[in-house]
Amino acid sequence: MLTDILVRNAKPSEKAYKISDGRGMYLLVTPAGGKLWRFDCRFDGKRKTLAMGGYPDVSLKRARKRLDEARQLLAEGIDPTRGRGDVLEAVSRTLGAVTREWFAKQEPSWARGHADRIIQRLERDVLSWLGDRQVDTVTAPEVLTVLRRIEERGAVETAHRAMQNVGQIFRYAIATGRAERNPAADLKGALSPIAEGHHPALIDSQRVGGLLRALDGYHGHITVKQILLLHPYVFTRPGELRMARWEEMDIEAALWTIPSTRMKTRSDHMVPLSRQALAILGVMRSSSKGEFVFPTPRDQGRPLSDMATSVAYKAMGFSGIHTPHGWRATARTLLDEALGYPPHLIEHQLAHVVRDPLGRAYNRTSHLPERRQMMQAWADYLAACRISNPPPLVF
Repeated sequence: MLTDILVRNAKPSEKAYKISDGRGMYLLVTPAGGKLWRFDCRFDGKRKTLAMGGYPDVSLKRARKRLDEARQLLAEGIDPTRGRGDVLEAVSRTLGAVTREWFAKQEPSWARGHADRIIQRLERDVLSWLGDRQVDTVTAPEVLTVLRRIEERGAVETAHRAMQNVGQIFRYAIATGRAERNPAADLKGALSPIAEGHHPALIDSQRVGGLLRALDGYHGHITVKQILLLHPYVFTRPGELRMARWEEMDIEAALWTIPSTRMKTRSDHMVPLSRQALAILGVMRSSSKGEFVFPTPRDQGRPLSDMATSVAYKAMGFSGIHTPHGWRATARTLLDEALGYPPHLIEHQLAHVVRDPLGRAYNRTSHLPERRQMMQAWADYLAACRISNPPPLVF
């Protein structure tokens, strides 16, 4: 069990950690130095976490009293994270409590990795500073202060994403009657802008051809070269390709199915494989002995480093001109402007959410025959770009 001295002397670490007090209650020590009382329980078959304030505003003695109150609610069949309308009412109105309630409602529609990134970002960068504040008392300058801490470590894009999430949380608080205004709405223009060209990309066929010829001439490790060669044909996000496993590849069906756990959506994503893509996979099949299609050179049991392809592009002189992620913009532009494919097919292949006229999201197999034809036409177009002779429009 905890003591006042242990709580007072608990020091922050690089990662948040818990110190148990028993009966489901623990002290969560955040990297920023916050000391937050939490109670984990199960209600109606679901895991619940109750925020019970932070030390020293809430002492160990007071936290245990709140724990007793919460456990009494459980015994009465009442969800302690919501309270009975009097006990724990103040706790249910903290920014931390509202955030977790909002997150619980959104999480089922998100891929696991995407959901984990959002809650970790909020826990680390927002709730560690403001989580115990009553949601209707948080001001715009206070939100800006925590966002600027993110900016100061160079993570400008993360700061903007955090502001977007905070705005969503406050809109939820307003909708549920726990706040009257959204302080994040007052911060438009207060953060440093995200640098343009975050993922530089070539969209001119002649220059794309020059890049492809440079990839052909790359003299690095075979695994790095083959992933460089394959990426233009599939134009997935770099991490999705880097983590590809052989079990996802149906060579006979010429189809790569990326599981939802690596996607930003909750469904699998299907990537038709052109003849050119299959040839590259054939090269890797003869050299890759583990589960990963592109293993790190020193360990077949681990995927290629996330820096390997970026370093290769810089070594070839394309720094600030084109990045691995840039193939998505290249494909989006040229499939439309040069090959004339409908935007909805391109968006499907980019794994963006595409909706039908009634607002329903298309399923993962939508337009698969058309996308197969498009991906082969794209591969043939790239082959023509290599010799500086792009084919005419399809339509």
